[in-house]
Amino acid sequence: MTGLLTGDRPYSMADWRGGTQSLTEEYDYWIDEVEGTVPKDLNGTLYRNGPGLLERGGVSLAHPFDGDGMICAFHFEQGRVHFRNRYVRTAGFLEEEKADRLLYRGVFGTQKPGGWLANFLDTRIKNIANTHVIYWGGKLLALWEAGLPHRLDPATLETLGLDNLDGLLGEHDAFAAHPRFDPQTQRLVNFALKPGLNTRIHLYEFAATGECVSQPVFQIPGFAFIHDIALTPHYAIVFQNPVRLNPLPYLLGLRGAAQCIQFNANEPTRIWLLPRAGGAPQQFTMPACFVFHHANAYEAGDEIHIESIAYSHFPTLDPGTDFREVNFAALPASLLWHITIHRPTGKVTSTIVDDRPCEFPVVHPAKVGQPYRYTYLAAGHDPKVNAPLQALWRRDRHSGEQQFWSAAPQGFVGEPIFVPRGLDQGSFLWGGSQEEDDGWVLQVMYDASSHTSQLLIFDAAAIHGGPIARLRLKHHIPYGLHGSFTTDSGLHN
Repeated sequence: MTGLLTGDRPYSMADWRGGTQSLTEEYDYWIDEVEGTVPKDLNGTLYRNGPGLLERGGVSLAHPFDGDGMICAFHFEQGRVHFRNRYVRTAGFLEEEKADRLLYRGVFGTQKPGGWLANFLDTRIKNIANTHVIYWGGKLLALWEAGLPHRLDPATLETLGLDNLDGLLGEHDAFAAHPRFDPQTQRLVNFALKPGLNTRIHLYEFAATGECVSQPVFQIPGFAFIHDIALTPHYAIVFQNPVRLNPLPYLLGLRGAAQCIQFNANEPTRIWLLPRAGGAPQQFTMPACFVFHHANAYEAGDEIHIESIAYSHFPTLDPGTDFREVNFAALPASLLWHITIHRPTGKVTSTIVDDRPCEFPVVHPAKVGQPYRYTYLAAGHDPKVNAPLQALWRRDRHSGEQQFWSAAPQGFVGEPIFVPRGLDQGSFLWGGSQEEDDGWVLQVMYDASSHTSQLLIFDAAAIHGGPIARLRLKHHIPYGLHGSFTTDSGLHN
């Protein structure tokens, strides 16, 4: 898109705010408004998850991450695409829908109406199932890292109920919302935290059938707030951000739990290598930063290389702040870092790869845990100013070459998903072409000019040329979080 806004910003806040509005309707239709051509050999289903309901009973949420999860399914079939969205009907969602008011406090700051007294000592948590959605072992699961997964019908998106993974998880256990898929072992790897004065980390590995084949447990000192893991053939890697939790304001009904997290810049960020076969975790340290997401990691002799998105400190909003009025320039920028661990000496070096704000990094699925060349990211339009994500960015780690496409000034994008070319139905994403730019990148964009969203399809080898197809929806999709693609057949009704 061209015609950028004049002044300091390539966007307007009024335009950006359109993507923070709820989508209360649930749709089911073939997308007929298509610009360009949908590849006929791109077949399967793209599932996306994110907070879709951002108010209840006329009361706005204090933070978008507190919103109820809404699943979107884009089903590709011989050059056509069908769209369906459904809310995950969790127990809390149904209770609040019936009452038409907020009954639960949000982890990130949403309080029940009535002031501190109405929230005093109320520690009940609503599983909002709003962070990720994966298809594995014949199950479609909506994930939220503080609770059990919810199982959904992969065709209709009907909520089937909580899923304890064949008895693996207890009623009050958690299951993280950012699993990794190992192409070498063809396993799903995920974790669960039990934080406290010390934090227990349960590491789970699942075969393609859904059976849990490994579950070592680790303990690390102190409180840990961990969203994502990186994976290598021998290790699961977690970053223990230098934060502490003071629960008193939460218990007194004054703040949400996440608003009680305090970042300590005087403490290091601790990197833990968790042996996937079990054993003692290995600790390394680097200067203080806050990491949500990793792009990838790999082993090279005595070294481990990790590419991550790091913030200078925990990006949070002050209590009472309306997230729809957030000052992006005042928040810490999310930058791509390269971290190298030399295991024999314990030395850790870290380098900022680029000054462009970015998030949601992905690589070719066959390269997870392996040396790789290309990283695909959602990025800001301006190379040095913190702002909403408006672009797709591809970095060549070998040559330094970059490809970049921006939807500014009125387009705002989410997480990119890489789909290799040549996938067979029923195969997983590490099949198909092994070339890291031979495939498609799928990305949902909110278009403020029409208050609708589009699904963009890019040729991964030619990002700079713009999308080869735009599928225009009849409505908008609120800004989402994570998603995945599956080629399993028989998912669409």
